[in-house]
Amino acid sequence: MALQSRIELELTQKLILTPQLQQAIKLLQLPQLELSQALSQELIENPFLEESIDEINTEDLTQEERDSIEIEEINEDAEAPLERLMNFMVDEYFEERGSNGRDLGYFNPGTVTPPPYERLLTRGPNLYDHLLWQLRLSNEPEDIRKVGEIMIGNIDENGYLRESIEELIEEAKTDMETAEKALRLIQSFDPPGVGARNITECLLLQLEALDLQGTLAEKIIINNMDELEKKKYMRIAQQHNLHMKEIMTAVKIIEGLEPKPGRNFTHATINYVIPDVYVIKTPDGYQIVLNDEGLPRLRISSFYRKLIRQKDAFPKEDRQFLVEKLRSAVWLLKSLEQRNRTIYRVTESILNFQKEFFDGGIEYIKPLTLRDVASKLNLHESTVSRVTSNKYLSCPHGILSFRFFFNCALHGSTGNISSTSVKSMIKKIVMEEDSRKPLSDQRIVEMLKGSGIIVARRTVAKYRKEIGIPSQARRKKFT
Repeated sequence: MALQSRIELELTQKLILTPQLQQAIKLLQLPQLELSQALSQELIENPFLEESIDEINTEDLTQEERDSIEIEEINEDAEAPLERLMNFMVDEYFEERGSNGRDLGYFNPGTVTPPPYERLLTRGPNLYDHLLWQLRLSNEPEDIRKVGEIMIGNIDENGYLRESIEELIEEAKTDMETAEKALRLIQSFDPPGVGARNITECLLLQLEALDLQGTLAEKIIINNMDELEKKKYMRIAQQHNLHMKEIMTAVKIIEGLEPKPGRNFTHATINYVIPDVYVIKTPDGYQIVLNDEGLPRLRISSFYRKLIRQKDAFPKEDRQFLVEKLRSAVWLLKSLEQRNRTIYRVTESILNFQKEFFDGGIEYIKPLTLRDVASKLNLHESTVSRVTSNKYLSCPHGILSFRFFFNCALHGSTGNISSTSVKSMIKKIVMEEDSRKPLSDQRIVEMLKGSGIIVARRTVAKYRKEIGIPSQARRKKFT
């Protein structure tokens, strides 16, 4: 069969997302901080946007500007003089744009004093710096210090050496004796236990620093780590043929050791949660307030609107550019308005569904799905998902993720109950148990069944792990 080319007409249906629709979807799912950054970037790139100190407005745009942005149909009564446009200097532009106090990225050296260099330090010394400082103070030969520096570079944030001696020898091109001397040097540094290759070696190094070699604590660490982890102290006492009191004394010493010696040198970044919505309880009910703190208040620049009314002031290409920027600015303001309205409606729907939770607490939270809210508001489920993604709500019970209010249902004698409520009940049961005789998962199942909640043992184990509660053996305490 011979191949041939021909032209055919075919009718198909496709869903195409316009740039404006993509922008609206993007703004809808942005959390508070990222939205502030996105608006600030738009404020820099679009000359038609400016920041309003008083309130967000669009300078009373005409209907043509709001709907179709037909620039040619705008009334030309208020024309901007062409001479002013031609004589508009760059310095004058930045002076006008900077009059509202925004930082435009430049300053006058004569009026602004640079900060002192002491205030430019961005972080304190980490574990690598601390170990390297001790290595450089040592009097060991150069070859050992060179291998030691490579070892320090392979120690993780918890203080453990994550590369084998063989790999270090190959990397440093040295011999076993030099590598072992370098390892002993690193393991003698502060903090005690640093440079260990496993938890057992880490704890033994700390006992050595405390001059406790040969003690019962050392024997337990060497021979009974599995029993120690599972708190099977009676078996340890039988193996060593000792009284339980002596075993517990050694266990107390071991519990005082640090399993992660590099922990104190970890400078973790603290991320503060900024709520997107406040739900405030008032005598008349609950009030929903959208958080706009930190967001630039945008409006259409009246100056550039006047300039663009000048038909013959620009070449065709420049005028088309300005038209697109004005259209983009108006669409951005519309998208922001739509975003706020959608978030408000979703919050209001959650408030109506979970009214008992806001009044009584976590025990009264109900099962809720995205589909329930979407059906109530006549929205698509994906839209509700974008609204509730990475956003937080502040209410009298604390700052909670929007996803906190959506949970599956479990069957009970009085009807369906949310999984969040079951987790709260499990946590309460464990907190009230006798630490000397902790409850098993099966016993928790029986207690929940007594409250009218029917769950499987594996479900209790799953929920227990999700809320960070250890197993029965690990919760047991000896007094």
